[in-house]
Amino acid sequence: MTAPIIRSLAELRAMTRGWQMAGEKIGVVPTMGALHDGHLSLVAAAKQRADRVIVTIFVNPKQFNNPDDLKNYPRTEEEDARKLERFGVDAIWAPEGDIMYPPGFSTNVSVAGLTDVLCGAYRPGHFDGVTTVVPRLFQAVKPHLAVFGEKDYQQLVLIRRMVEDLCMGVAVVGAETVREPDGLALSSRNVHLDEDQRRQATALSRTLYAAVENAVYGAGPALDAARAVLRESDGVDLDYLEITTPDLDPLPEDPAPGTEARILIAARVGTTRLIDNLPLTIGRID
Repeated sequence: MTAPIIRSLAELRAMTRGWQMAGEKIGVVPTMGALHDGHLSLVAAAKQRADRVIVTIFVNPKQFNNPDDLKNYPRTEEEDARKLERFGVDAIWAPEGDIMYPPGFSTNVSVAGLTDVLCGAYRPGHFDGVTTVVPRLFQAVKPHLAVFGEKDYQQLVLIRRMVEDLCMGVAVVGAETVREPDGLALSSRNVHLDEDQRRQATALSRTLYAAVENAVYGAGPALDAARAVLRESDGVDLDYLEITTPDLDPLPEDPAPGTEARILIAARVGTTRLIDNLPLTIGRID
């Protein structure tokens, strides 16, 4: 079934109002389009949890530091709609820019302490763009739940913090990262990798899995094992490799055995910046 593509806010609200009056649970999957199997896994997760599912497609200008990146971002709306057919999505919300940011729009939403670390240190303003557009999307759709991917883990943590702080009443669901058979996390950016770079990019996931395997010996050995993989990998220009708490706080110096944590990596392969992360458990529990 082909989902209707809605651009009018009035049409969207008329549709969702009927669902709400019928007591149906609404789920939303916010995207910027150029959908791949990772995005589609989020749609599947939403379908399992909600009676009605809306996928949003909006290339958010506030998330781009470089105007050329915004200009060159792939717009594949027709192809995206075809990919969504088999999921029985109820609507695609694809607003124009002046609906999301009408003339005179001057509000910026920021989550203190989480936007200037990890990727935030390398992409100033990016996460403010995320936490400004997501409330706009929520206000339009009025969902009961929203599904985001764990691959963009910092974004997921930010949105959960924002939703809780602002009492939005939306359940934020994190869906597991979808990977290629060789471990590479699916990303819209992977299309920019040539054959050699595609091979080099697998170093990110191999680095993370090395850390997970050695975390039983402690956070230090986990990072040492991860760095050893990077030293043996060519073509990877590291931005950061860090182990944090699941909430992205610094890990205690001597975490107790069984402490849950997250290892995160960002690196450039050629001119393409890639990110990845995995959960891990620090120390052996006897």
